[in-house]
Amino acid sequence: MHIHILGICGTFMGGLAVLAKEAGHRVTGCDANVYPPMSTQLEAQGIELIQGYGPEQVALNPDLYVVGNVMTRGNPLIEEILNRGLPYVSGPQWIGEHILRNKWVLAVAGTHGKTTTTSMLAWILEDAGYAPGFLIGGVPMNFGISARLQGEKESDFFVIEADEYDTAFFDKRSKFVHYHAKTAVLNNLEYDHADIFPDIGAIETQFHHLVRTVPGVGRLVVNGDEASLARVLKRGCWSEKESFGASDGVDWSLVEHPGGASFDVLFKGELQGTVHWDLTGHHNRTNALAAIAAARHVGVTPSQAIESLARFQSVKRRMEVRGVVGGVTVYDDFAHHPTAIATTVAGLRQKIGAGGNNAGRILAVLEPRSNTMKLGAMKDALPGSLKDADLVFGFGSQQALGWSLADALKPLGNIAHSFDQIDYMVKAIVQAAQPGDHILVMSNGGFGGVHQKLLESLPA
Repeated sequence: MHIHILGICGTFMGGLAVLAKEAGHRVTGCDANVYPPMSTQLEAQGIELIQGYGPEQVALNPDLYVVGNVMTRGNPLIEEILNRGLPYVSGPQWIGEHILRNKWVLAVAGTHGKTTTTSMLAWILEDAGYAPGFLIGGVPMNFGISARLQGEKESDFFVIEADEYDTAFFDKRSKFVHYHAKTAVLNNLEYDHADIFPDIGAIETQFHHLVRTVPGVGRLVVNGDEASLARVLKRGCWSEKESFGASDGVDWSLVEHPGGASFDVLFKGELQGTVHWDLTGHHNRTNALAAIAAARHVGVTPSQAIESLARFQSVKRRMEVRGVVGGVTVYDDFAHHPTAIATTVAGLRQKIGAGGNNAGRILAVLEPRSNTMKLGAMKDALPGSLKDADLVFGFGSQQALGWSLADALKPLGNIAHSFDQIDYMVKAIVQAAQPGDHILVMSNGGFGGVHQKLLESLPA
């Protein structure tokens, strides 16, 4: 089959392209922005890429157009496809029908931690010899790729990051309803995606749609600390359920060791083993509980999963150290929702200690660029999410955001500074930085290459 993918350079659609190519299909694609690294990765797979969405692309005469959710009505290629009555399908539906059918699907859903938890779960299964296929919204360092059909042998298992964002312009259900998971992780649920969801209740409805697709022989692995998820399950649950977290009565719990670098894993109060690793943050420890519990459903023992996590290398853009210059460490992190920002900063604070004026300060550098942030739905939560930082540098003009970042950060007082030009911000950060400091850059975009600019500007 020849498929032509619209919006191919997005993380999800690019991963779909790789899977389709591995499955033996001829794959072409187009995007508004065809540039490295995604373009080079796809071209290396033998996938022909076209810049833009010209209607003349119908001359390729593919068997099927696979449409990414970036595509909208009014797009010239979409209009040509519709006018001609040509066959099209959404990316998630194509994945569900052509890749996931007859697989044991392990899907990881949640407002936060999807990419990291999915990566942990895929690695646990890989290390245990299951050779799973996977599709992840990031690049797990244990694999170096974001998607593959299967490992070195044929596998019945597929691990997928299950996003609650809508499917396509013609299908407003969440992507994850197309995956038909047998094992579903519900990691957490907060209000997000203000561009498509009016309130948290609307998101809870979508999560319950996911719950409705899990079979009776399947299993839900649910964060027992989340009232929102309790409300979801109260609407109906027809599958086995295991819970994790810190609340009384959960099935999976943990005990942190001093320093936070290791922790004990308990199932129904019984010690299963101790995870030893370098990942920071309580959120990553609860992510690990979810991954261990999900892996157990397919037969991986907790002791094996715990051993595998000791060799887990995290994910690119999740507290990734980009470099150290003159004793100043520069990190790159994907955090963009206030809760994710708070847990990321808190995790780094736990790792480096109290900080203060002497050494070990955190210089938080933030770009609020998600659709939700641009709508201003979360701006009042920003100061609280940055309270563990010693200095805060925010980037974003009122014209781009529609609201004043400087005003939003005012509750932080004189530790916060806002900028609308990256070069001025870099200069201010470099002037403030001292040996021993940690510059934590947080954005879900490229942020104008600020990481490299900092590394090049810091005195050696």
